[in-house]
Amino acid sequence: MLAYATRLVRDRHAAADVVQETFLRAWRHPEVLVRGHGPIRGWLLAVARNIVIDRARAAAIRPQEVADTAIDLGGNGIAAELAAEPDHAERVAGAVAVTSAMAGLSDDHQEVLKHLYWDDRSLADTAATIGISVGTTKSRAHYAIAALRKALSRGDGR
Repeated sequence: MLAYATRLVRDRHAAADVVQETFLRAWRHPEVLVRGHGPIRGWLLAVARNIVIDRARAAAIRPQEVADTAIDLGGNGIAAELAAEPDHAERVAGAVAVTSAMAGLSDDHQEVLKHLYWDDRSLADTAATIGISVGTTKSRAHYAIAALRKALSRGDGR
């Protein structure tokens, strides 16, 4: 059983878990193991195969786990585990800060940034939509982004 499960999952520890689960199911359903219902070995192998398939399906629908990376702190041999992806809370906090900083801009600057970045329009399209020249659109975008940078660097969002 262990050799069969190892061939299926290609990991001896995972195969041992599959074999354990297979025998647990056999123990819970002793009526299947009674002679006259076919070979017991075939039933056990089918159960092991089904467990492997169920685990593969469950892993396929589960969100991908974040890989941890080990780093050496100060060269003293102490390793720390760090998440490979930034925390979702940091993205939310950043979005809140930008929204707050945007609220501090003039209506003209907000309108230009909305058309350029949220609506993904070109300078010419933005200028035509608002009814101003391309040069004025560039200037407003430049000063609006500078104001955003200043507000975000202060950390107050204003």
